[in-house]
Amino acid sequence: MASREVHNDDDQQPTPVQQTDQANTTGPDSILIGPDSDIAPTVSVVMPTMNEEAGIRECIDRVKNAVRESGYQTEVLISDDSTDRTPKIARELGAIVVEPDEAGYGYAYRYAFERCRGDYIIIGDADTTYDFEQFPKLLEPVARGDADMVMGSRLNGEIKDGAMPALHQYIGNPLLTKFLNAFYGAGVSDAHSGFRAFRADMLDDLDLETTGMEFASEMIMDAGARDLTIEEIPITYHEREGEATLESFRDGWRHVRFMLLNAPGYLFSIPGTGMGILGAMVLLAAFSGISINGATFGIHSAIAGSLLVLVGYQVASLGVFATVASDPIQRPDDPVTDALVDRMNLEQMASIGTIVALSGAAYAGWLVYQWANTGFTQLPMVTGDVIAFTAIVIGIQTVFNAFFLSAVATR
Repeated sequence: MASREVHNDDDQQPTPVQQTDQANTTGPDSILIGPDSDIAPTVSVVMPTMNEEAGIRECIDRVKNAVRESGYQTEVLISDDSTDRTPKIARELGAIVVEPDEAGYGYAYRYAFERCRGDYIIIGDADTTYDFEQFPKLLEPVARGDADMVMGSRLNGEIKDGAMPALHQYIGNPLLTKFLNAFYGAGVSDAHSGFRAFRADMLDDLDLETTGMEFASEMIMDAGARDLTIEEIPITYHEREGEATLESFRDGWRHVRFMLLNAPGYLFSIPGTGMGILGAMVLLAAFSGISINGATFGIHSAIAGSLLVLVGYQVASLGVFATVASDPIQRPDDPVTDALVDRMNLEQMASIGTIVALSGAAYAGWLVYQWANTGFTQLPMVTGDVIAFTAIVIGIQTVFNAFFLSAVATR
């Protein structure tokens, strides 16, 4: 990932730690900064909650312990969608409680972010799994300007007994992390850790839109695709208090689906190109009569090659359509997609398609002419027919794809 330039001048990089008496004169227990305080918080700690009365007190108390130790001027925002006593307990402890007007884990965070007043933001679940006493350690590289975001890595740290199901620890989280790193270049060890610290103004660089659990992936995907600097520190992951709301397979699939839909190059362009190249090689081998270990490619191989070419072309075309229509986080950067999206217009694409289709039709006509010269008794090379009709189909598809792509692009 590209590293960011770090400015060390005091007037450009003010320290976020302010050991002042002001931080100890507002809010319950003289620790947290309330919504009506004139003091501007340096740190906003955000927790989304849904019936977390079993753990919310411990989480806020741990934030207070960190504030006493570090001197950070801190506010705690609880983005709440509870039916239990969670918001009442949070307010009693000095937290600011906001109630999102829509449902969803991701929306709860986005709603709270708009109301944060701190220069830095800490996020984490309010179920005691994350130790909020450690938030200054998490924030330190961000405050120094060494990272745009710091994540607490559970997989590189310690996972307490019973804190994470074995399916998540050894299969789900490692696989999803590898998936995300391969597609988006994030370079992290635990992509779905919810304990994170980042500059508040980093949100201006990101385009966060999701409302559900895939928000955790979206933040890392977008940061990785934009070459923001992400660091990690090992953390201890504790057993949760209260009932778990995560549904392993449903929420895991939502993450995978979101990653795929926002990387059309990996979902469409690469598989389509691979199928097309393989099909073309098989088709040409059948046409040229090449033999391998005495075996030659015949008409059946030619048909299979034609099928691969046509399917590969269609799949790769979907990558272009998805790039134009959805503005994905990870835009394909292959030369074909770049050329079609950025440098080719409807007329050029339609002209190329017409030429390909007419070339295939001309070759098919020549084959029919040869057949007629034999009195329709001796068929010419059948693989030639397959090549001719493959070209005709691709040419016609290209013409209509050009019009469809133009229609999508002008919406």
